[in-house]
Amino acid sequence: MEDDSSIFTMIIQGEIPCHKVYEDDLIFAFLDINPSSPGHTLVVPKEPARTLDELSDDSAQAIGRALPRISKAILKATGASEFNVIQNNGPNAFQSVFHVHFHIIPKMDDGRGLSFPFNPSSIDHEDGARLSSSIRDLLSRPTSQ
Repeated sequence: MEDDSSIFTMIIQGEIPCHKVYEDDLIFAFLDINPSSPGHTLVVPKEPARTLDELSDDSAQAIGRALPRISKAILKATGASEFNVIQNNGPNAFQSVFHVHFHIIPKMDDGRGLSFPFNPSSIDHEDGARLSSSIRDLLSRPTSQ
């Protein structure tokens, strides 16, 4: 877990100003100060977990409920009809603030929004069977929080 000095914790505590769009007991959402498009919003659990796998079930459920609701409001407010939801975990996955957060990024008709190369590959049948079996096995075990 991260200490209480993350920039997001300071924003949540009101120590750094922001353009807040939503808050409840577990979630805080605000406009990104360096938006990819108008309405680019960060949805942050108040719990200071560094990565998604460290997040409690309660905070994860709250994020799951908040994301669709906030997304709908962003689409209406911006006039966008499409959007991306992005969440990064760790520096090699492009996480820059080490406090779990989700980006809701409207994709505007003029092209503004998230752009990145996506290079899908194929999966070997045997590798897929082995990996999916391993994941299912791990998911069937009791979780420890």
